[in-house]
Amino acid sequence: MAERARVLLEVRGLSKSFGGAQVVRDCTFDVAEGEVVGLIGPNGAGKSTIVDLLTGFARPDAGVVRFAGGEIQGWPPHRISRRGLVRTFQLPKEWPDLTVMENMLIAAPDEGRETLWRPFVAARQLRRAEDADRERARAILEEFDLLTARNARAGALSGGQKRLLEFARIAMARPRMMVLDEPTGGVNPILGDRIGDAIVGVAAGGGTVMIVEHDLAFIERVCHSVIVMASGTVIATGPFSALRSHRAVLDAYIGGAAASA
Repeated sequence: MAERARVLLEVRGLSKSFGGAQVVRDCTFDVAEGEVVGLIGPNGAGKSTIVDLLTGFARPDAGVVRFAGGEIQGWPPHRISRRGLVRTFQLPKEWPDLTVMENMLIAAPDEGRETLWRPFVAARQLRRAEDADRERARAILEEFDLLTARNARAGALSGGQKRLLEFARIAMARPRMMVLDEPTGGVNPILGDRIGDAIVGVAAGGGTVMIVEHDLAFIERVCHSVIVMASGTVIATGPFSALRSHRAVLDAYIGGAAASA
């Protein structure tokens, strides 16, 4: 029997209200290490709030979030990020006045380099670390077809290229899990395919990815499993193929058009 993948993210009974309206209600789900998991649902289902709760941009009213074996609910975003759980946003965020390469180098993990400023530490050691960062950044940029733009200002990139750069920066940071908020939004189909291939590559290398996305064809292509939300709660989980005939999913999200299809 194949060994079951270790659970990296555990969500239990997560709830959140704003102004008396409960937008997330008793949500429970797991994400296994090395998986690509889709988070889908109609507008207003609570997906964006779930992402904010997982990554520290909102505090839950109730519930537990465990990541890599420890509880992280209520932590600030920078602390969660340092633990290895990072996110993107619906609109790409880059340092527009820095070059593409500089954006990548800023994202490099410290890995003990915070001590290198101390007196009597050889400058050669710091240069060696910087050279390794630059070499890795070049390899990632080449993978995302951004290497030729490495000296361009990030603010001058197209919308699709900015999306690729954001994903490349996350890969540079070596997180244990990344949460991608609508990664194909505003991206042409060719770049969308490239992003999908990159996500599959991250999982093949042992990374874990959660994707919030409205493009169901993209979700079906890249995700191992799917979490479906409606009215603030999880209504179904499983492989996308199994959810095609799930009545609650068809009623709440996919609707009559998908059912007839």
